[in-house]
Amino acid sequence: MEAYFSLFFIAFLAATLVPAYSEIMLAGLLATGYDPALLWVFATVGNTLGSVVNWALGRYLLHFKDRRWFPFKEKNLGPAQGWFQRYGVWSLLMAWAPLFGDALTFIAGLMRIRLPIFVFLTFAGKGARYAIIVGLFDQFGAYFQNTNWF
Repeated sequence: MEAYFSLFFIAFLAATLVPAYSEIMLAGLLATGYDPALLWVFATVGNTLGSVVNWALGRYLLHFKDRRWFPFKEKNLGPAQGWFQRYGVWSLLMAWAPLFGDALTFIAGLMRIRLPIFVFLTFAGKGARYAIIVGLFDQFGAYFQNTNWF
C-alpha cells in the first residue's frame, strides 16, 4: 500500500505548484505490476484534492497575493482567466493541463465556483488524463519494459 499512498502524495503535490510529476511515478508503478485501476484511483483522488488547495487559495487567501510566497503570479493567471471567461465552469475539465491548469483551479476559487461542481469537473478531467496514461501504458508498456526504460 505504500506505493499507492506515495503516488497519492506525489499526485497531490503535482496539482499544487510544488514541482512533482505524478505521471512518471504512475508509469513506473505500472511497469512494476501494480494494479492499474487502484493506481488510477489514488492518482486521480490525490491530484483532485491537490487542486482543492488551489481552489481554497483563490477563494480565501487572495488578500495575500502580493506576498512573495503566494503561488500564482499575474502572468500565470492571464491565460487561465481567458479560458475561464470563454468556457466558464467547463474549463475545469482542462485543469490537468500543464502551465495553466493549476491556475484554472485557483481562478475557480476566485470566481466562487461551488466546491461540489469544482470537484466533479476537476475529478473528471484529471481522471480522464490518468486513464489515458494507464491505457497507453497498457498498449505500449511492454515495448518500454523490453527496452530497459523502467
